[in-house]
Amino acid sequence: MAKKIIETDLIKKYPEAILRVRSAEVEKVGHLEKVLFKQMVEIMKVYKGVGLAAPQIGISRRLIVVDAGEGPVFLANPRITKATGTQVLEEGCLSVPGAFVEVCRKSEVTVTGINNKGKFVEIKAEGFFARALQHEIDHLEGKLIIDYMTFDDKIKFGI
Repeated sequence: MAKKIIETDLIKKYPEAILRVRSAEVEKVGHLEKVLFKQMVEIMKVYKGVGLAAPQIGISRRLIVVDAGEGPVFLANPRITKATGTQVLEEGCLSVPGAFVEVCRKSEVTVTGINNKGKFVEIKAEGFFARALQHEIDHLEGKLIIDYMTFDDKIKFGI
């Protein structure tokens, strides 16, 4: 039987160092990665997020999960291969509680990676789904929403 998540500090918070490191590539999606994907979805739901990257739970591996309303998408080694258009919207982040930042992102992206079945996939996304994918991929590069803040906002937030 799966253990229910009840801890309150599962998510790593800024300024924890792991959030600023480029995550390691995943060689293949095996049993461990499948277990991590399941745990990440459960944690994401507990915290009412729409996406989660492995570094946010203290694992420096290139794994993300995103659920923008159509069910979870699991990706290892996600890469943006095409991006068009722009959209500016306010974003929050589970790893930077209390911060809401206007972020300019591409409005349409094509992302490749390995899914939870170990298969290479190509995903075409637009709007909110595209934004969520880009946000989680940023985490794999050690980039946070505070990096998009203006100088004045950084001062207000105490960065």
